[in-house]
Amino acid sequence: MSIASLKFSVVVPACARPEQLALCLARLAPGAQTYPAEKYEVIVTDDSADTSVREMVENKFPWAKWVAGPRRGPAANRNTGAKLARGEWIAFTDDDCLPDAGWLAAFAAAREAQPAAHVLEGRTYADRPQRSLLETSPINDNGGNLWSCNFAIENSLFRELGGFDERYIWATMEDMDLAERLRERGIGFPFVREAAVCHPWRPRNARHTQTRQVPSVLLYLQLHPQLIAKYPPGLYRRSILKAIYPELIVPLFTGRWSELALFWHGTLAAIKLMRAIPCISQTLTPPGPGPQPWPPLA
Repeated sequence: MSIASLKFSVVVPACARPEQLALCLARLAPGAQTYPAEKYEVIVTDDSADTSVREMVENKFPWAKWVAGPRRGPAANRNTGAKLARGEWIAFTDDDCLPDAGWLAAFAAAREAQPAAHVLEGRTYADRPQRSLLETSPINDNGGNLWSCNFAIENSLFRELGGFDERYIWATMEDMDLAERLRERGIGFPFVREAAVCHPWRPRNARHTQTRQVPSVLLYLQLHPQLIAKYPPGLYRRSILKAIYPELIVPLFTGRWSELALFWHGTLAAIKLMRAIPCISQTLTPPGPGPQPWPPLA
């Protein structure tokens, strides 16, 4: 199999960020990737409440396929795009990411070198050093994470898995859930350093640590109870202690008052998890039905 023989469907979930999406699509335009343009398609699945993303895609990037998202969270939005994918492989990135020119070519080369691989994990890096604790970027330099902003998977396998679990309504833990479901099947995801995307630093909403991360972690552990032992109460006590210097003392003595919110909400989230995790099987309502296999491609 030649390196340029694989056909990719690139799925880009979007939500009300037309300017950032435009930068992403410019990196995926015909000729921008070193991979042949005829060997990949780009699908933008749009959860925006207005028409700004659709108008931008149709006016500036008519070669990309736009589809309305279901507005049930990023997991469901990605699935909407993936169901339209016609390529042998689906490559995921996000609307605020900047794929390197050799992104798809690196995935194709890795698949040629490892023909038994069904999933490939790419590298995610930031555009500069971090300037504030209230900036966030899902940096992945060594693999083992399968962040949803940069990986590729066989279309047939993704359909068999039923895609991302749509019970995760926030942008957290849905990719870790997919990674765990793959591990449970004995499927690994080799790390492809050359398949890189840049994820610029974005503002962090400290409150989301409580409102989004906590319920997502609890759902994750309900669905994968064999992992509960990896989240003992002591883990969260240590996380609070570890955060005291960088998130409490340093902001206090340097006048970076806004960063104190991160320590406050992080501490409350850790306390909630310390209390809830030991009682998951007794007190939490079991989640509803999970992902079901999708029909095979025609």
